[in-house]
Amino acid sequence: MQIEQLVDRGEDAAGAIETLNQTTGHNFGVDDFHYRCGASDRAELVEWACAPPPVRLPDVTRDELVEIVRHILADPTDDWYIAAFDLNTVMPGASSLIFHPPSELKEATAEAIVNAALAYRPIAL
Repeated sequence: MQIEQLVDRGEDAAGAIETLNQTTGHNFGVDDFHYRCGASDRAELVEWACAPPPVRLPDVTRDELVEIVRHILADPTDDWYIAAFDLNTVMPGASSLIFHPPSELKEATAEAIVNAALAYRPIAL
């Protein structure tokens, strides 16, 4: 992969990454091409780049959000569904309710997580 080679050599990969982002609709950065413990490997990155990016749906339903959360609970490594949940709720970082839940949501069902995310109201400044 050309970008990976540029990054490994410490060369400027910004142009190649921008071209990839324009082609795929994603928002990759240089850090996505540094392979280290806990980071995506090449196969995961290629799979992510080939999939259409998640989008904000103006009429997403509660039931659809519950299905997204169920998918995340079944496979917490699926970044696509995590991004889709975050994009389709008003609560910033709503997926934190899954990965770093407050005490009342520990061991919560998908329905309870979605209810908490939908109950969020931004503070008007």
